[in-house]
Amino acid sequence: MSKLTKQEIVDSVPQKGFFGHPKGLFTLFFTEFWERFSYYGMRAILVFYMYYEVTKGGLGLSQPLALSIMSIYGSLVYMSGIIGGWLADRIFGTSKAVFYGGILIMLGHIALAIPGSLTLFFVSMVLIVLGTGLLKPNVSSLVGDIYAKKDNRRDSGFSIFYMGINMGGFLAPLIVGEVGMKYNFHLGFGIAAVGMFLGLVLFNLTKKKNLGLAGLQPANPLNPEEKKKVYTRLGIGAFVVIVLMSVLIPLGWLTFESFILIVGILGFLIPTSYFIVMYKSSKTNDEERSRIIAYIPLFLASVMFWAIAEQGSTILALYADTRTNLNFLGIQISPAFFQSFNPLFIILLAPIFAWLWVKLGNRQPSIPRKFSLGLLFAGLSFIVILVPGYFSGTDALVSPLWLVLSIFILVLGELCLSPVGLSATTKLAPAAFSAQTMSLWFLSNAAAQALNAQIVKLYSAETEMLYFGIIGGAAIGLSLILFAVSPIISRFMKGVH
Repeated sequence: MSKLTKQEIVDSVPQKGFFGHPKGLFTLFFTEFWERFSYYGMRAILVFYMYYEVTKGGLGLSQPLALSIMSIYGSLVYMSGIIGGWLADRIFGTSKAVFYGGILIMLGHIALAIPGSLTLFFVSMVLIVLGTGLLKPNVSSLVGDIYAKKDNRRDSGFSIFYMGINMGGFLAPLIVGEVGMKYNFHLGFGIAAVGMFLGLVLFNLTKKKNLGLAGLQPANPLNPEEKKKVYTRLGIGAFVVIVLMSVLIPLGWLTFESFILIVGILGFLIPTSYFIVMYKSSKTNDEERSRIIAYIPLFLASVMFWAIAEQGSTILALYADTRTNLNFLGIQISPAFFQSFNPLFIILLAPIFAWLWVKLGNRQPSIPRKFSLGLLFAGLSFIVILVPGYFSGTDALVSPLWLVLSIFILVLGELCLSPVGLSATTKLAPAAFSAQTMSLWFLSNAAAQALNAQIVKLYSAETEMLYFGIIGGAAIGLSLILFAVSPIISRFMKGVH
């Protein structure tokens, strides 16, 4: 089969059928809805599962270690997207990557649902990390594939898709969180597994009719000789890793702490290497190289944003559990409950932002300026959360409304940055690295959480105000710098708006 052109792929997809958008958006919307339901459901209770005592059904790890592992887990989940993007681009295409990834995620949640030990916990980590790496960047890349390059619906389509992500994220803590915290952690993880199964069924039943030719071919396929070399190297690499782990762990050289440090370094080393490879590739033309240069400051802004946003499942989860008055208006609130507010606000506000970008048309802020607004709101969300500590002290329980307000402000920033970043990535990506550039976008989240694995250790009741103040202030400062240099970045984007 000859290589399909972008237009041939777009023509094979029914262009109307889901709120004025291509019909394939329905398939991708609900596939990602169920994947995010399973992931955010698991994430809503995972940190509590790690640091709660064994007598309460947890693993009994220390709080600082649980927070660091949670950050590293998130970092590895997004870091593995590079592998998933590469496999999609070079071997089996984005559609198969989504399906295979969903199977691994489901198996990972099943492993968590089995009462056991740290061993099963780490088995589940490996499965979910690899599965999300295959599914997450490639389902987003498929969204870009169903629109023509200059289709004005693209940003709006990504906002709708982003709403699907957050519908799953909203329901998951309410259902999985409630069951996991009130009854049994493992039962909660089992519900997450069922969610991923439903997503796989829906994807398989609707992809042929709704997605047409999208995702069927790898963008830059390996020839048979190259495939043979890759499989050989992968086999050797896996063998070396297993041997090293079997030697280093018993000797005490590979510990939680050293592993966290290694992942932290890789979180920044891998994206740096990828930028260099893409820039120097013979398959990247001069216009695409200019766009890669423009993408770098956007990537760094995204790292700063997610370094704050991803603390919702670590520092703010701990804050909800230990610093917040969970008895509100006579109702006992679960600490996992607060993780539903972020997606709830996105569900409510995403249609407004999608309408706003379409309404403004060519008058809307440039992509870099949208990013600067995202950083500004992220910084303000951390400034807000230090206020109750300033007035009441850090040893008194605070109203849950402070946490809700902080999350609301963060969501304003997220809607300026995250769906826009997904859309910008599909526009700025070199043609030969389309899926891998989407993986690079998710690496900004990996780098952010690798950074968080180190800084979350600095949080305590004594350092609370300093912690929120320094991080929030740094984000606000970077937002002002990005706003000032936005015209320069826009010139390097070569016509992408």
